[in-house]
Amino acid sequence: MEAFRGYQRTAAMRAAIELDLFTLIGEGKSSVPELATAARASERGIRILCDNLAVQGFLSKVNAAYTLAPDAQVFLDRKSPSCINDAAAGFFASEEVIHSFDSLADAVRKGGTATEGQGMMDPNDPLWVDFAVSMVNVQRPMAFGLAKILTAEAGTPWKLLDVASGHGLFGVTIAAKNPNAEIYSQDWAPVLEVAQKNADAAGVTARFHKIPGDAFKVDLGSDYDLVLLTNFLQLLDEAAIEVFLKKVYATLKPGGRVVTLGFIPNEDRISPPAPAVFSLMMLATTPGGDAYTFCDYDRMFRAAGFKHSEPVPLPNAPQQLIFSTK
Repeated sequence: MEAFRGYQRTAAMRAAIELDLFTLIGEGKSSVPELATAARASERGIRILCDNLAVQGFLSKVNAAYTLAPDAQVFLDRKSPSCINDAAAGFFASEEVIHSFDSLADAVRKGGTATEGQGMMDPNDPLWVDFAVSMVNVQRPMAFGLAKILTAEAGTPWKLLDVASGHGLFGVTIAAKNPNAEIYSQDWAPVLEVAQKNADAAGVTARFHKIPGDAFKVDLGSDYDLVLLTNFLQLLDEAAIEVFLKKVYATLKPGGRVVTLGFIPNEDRISPPAPAVFSLMMLATTPGGDAYTFCDYDRMFRAAGFKHSEPVPLPNAPQQLIFSTK
């Protein structure tokens, strides 16, 4: 029954974010009348919604007064630097993504998204602009984590290609830490405008270069020390991945490395939970994407000519890194 009522939990969270309820409570508005006035909503509606959020564990309730639970205080109050409201409501719980799950049985029968066209893989889908804008706070800690693992602060001269860069944070963060890094960011032109703004804000404008277009068709350049493939390969089927990795291989210097970031489950494909369940997201929203295991990636990289791949943990993140060497 809890599984069948899951849509109600999502709806309650979307409503709370739309009404800015978590931010209002963070400001000290704790009673139903105060919240109803501030949110321009009915007292009955606010009471029922807040009680539901308290049951879910996002609010605490003592003597009819509501306060934010720790997770809500960190991640759902818009005044928190770690707020993920835009990513949660703007992407994961967006109408487009939810609609992809309306026909999940058809997707299971078909083996890929049952929505019109290519699902999220349609060229220039405006969803990716929303994704780039909304995922900044979610991805920023991982971008800092990757820069640290790469010891970017050592200042090694790098020419770096960031494929399907979206918000551009991974390349931009590396450039901010390494004054000798030149970043070439590839994505659809409207998405790259988001990455450009993040590069400007980080003060790396002069070392940030845009490569607009289809990653499979556009000239990606050559002589790269590093290529970043963050949250990209999992959108593709295995045949497409192998074709693309051969293209990436050709862009690298001898000894150059590819850094892959994605949801990578264990070989049993049911653990850990977050990467294991991500495959369902790919089934519903893409024609052939998947949550591939390390052995899957290792096989595909070797087929493309790479000598060696190794998994690298990304602390405090649901995703994992793989470093592959030419």
